[in-house]
Amino acid sequence: MAEPTRLWHPFAAMGKVDGHELVLTRGEGSRVWDADGNEYLDATAGLWFANVGHGRAEIADAVGSQLTKLAAHHIFGDHANEPALALASRVAAMSPVPDAAVFFCSGGGEAIDTAGKIVRRYWALTGQPERTVIVSRRFAYHGTNAYGTSLSGIPAVRDGYGQLVGDVAEVSHDDPADLARVLDELDGRVAAFVGEPMIGAGGAIPPPDGYWPEVERICRDRDVLLICDEVISGFGRLGRWFGCERYGFTPDLITCAKGISSGYVPLGAVIASGRVREPFWDEAAAPFLHGGTYAGHPGACVAGLVNIDILEREQLVERVVELEPLLAELMAPLASLPGVAEVRSVGLAGAIELDPDLLASTPTAGPAAMSAARRHGVITRVLRGVALQISPPFVVTEDELAAMVAGVAAAVEETVGAIA
Repeated sequence: MAEPTRLWHPFAAMGKVDGHELVLTRGEGSRVWDADGNEYLDATAGLWFANVGHGRAEIADAVGSQLTKLAAHHIFGDHANEPALALASRVAAMSPVPDAAVFFCSGGGEAIDTAGKIVRRYWALTGQPERTVIVSRRFAYHGTNAYGTSLSGIPAVRDGYGQLVGDVAEVSHDDPADLARVLDELDGRVAAFVGEPMIGAGGAIPPPDGYWPEVERICRDRDVLLICDEVISGFGRLGRWFGCERYGFTPDLITCAKGISSGYVPLGAVIASGRVREPFWDEAAAPFLHGGTYAGHPGACVAGLVNIDILEREQLVERVVELEPLLAELMAPLASLPGVAEVRSVGLAGAIELDPDLLASTPTAGPAAMSAARRHGVITRVLRGVALQISPPFVVTEDELAAMVAGVAAAVEETVGAIA
């Protein structure tokens, strides 16, 4: 009997994964290779993060150089390092949040936990400790740490763990009036509303026209803090540096990760407005007793700085704007395929949603289509169990983008044909 793998994979049914792993060994641009030498187009950008593409030696070299000087040291209390100071200053300056401060962590889930604790602590410091409820949306995904799990709008992510974080509430993903109703019902108890500019892992769902400005108005009228979860959309995915800029609203806090370093080194951050940081900056305030060992890790921050250099120098955010209509044009014909309910895209983020009747009769249709896409040379993922993802690196060529969409289309046709 073969020795079982000792690697426990996230989001995996290990009984099925064991012995059937896709072992990737190399990446360049929008392509990756496995241990057998097979080449794939990466339609997921790793996991929404490889914005500048795979194989950037410039980032690796800069990180390596930093590690020979100061590999790591904490930034608790009054400690700091030069890359952390530089990246905080740069991110604060480029963000749409006024008078910002940047709190570093190691990823998106930690950023959500951090933002959740910041908003609750903010209200306690400003004399309203009863404001503890955090409201999120149906279909939302905010990572799998305690706050993110509790705030998830995807039952499969949230259920089965007991209560991790209390005082949470959920509203419709597309109706500001539902948010207003819940905030009024919880009169004076809500600390914050959190949402993704575009729902990402929940299915690449753009907001209705006017949704976010109305949400901002509702929150401002009720003095509820607004957290924008930009873990997926931040640093260019939607054709602007931050998704909130595209949709015309200004949050009180922004959570980010993934694209801040293009995944080269794990890195996350919370960008807090001047209003939010002010009570924490008061000389009489007690320390904010929160933070991770690797917060502000010098190697990670160097990766972030060089990543932003590349995005700016190569105008990759502008490249997203150029490719957005092409992605929409390429995906549009897939809506007429048997077994497809809808296609959606915004920026360089798209989803092909499978028909509910197909999924009801064959719940494994999504994973089957994902496996078929791999046979056609394309790596995709199943979002919320209902849709296939096309969200490539920003360096993707027009021909590669067309091949990605064609490969996924062929996979859907193959899968539906086999079911029929």
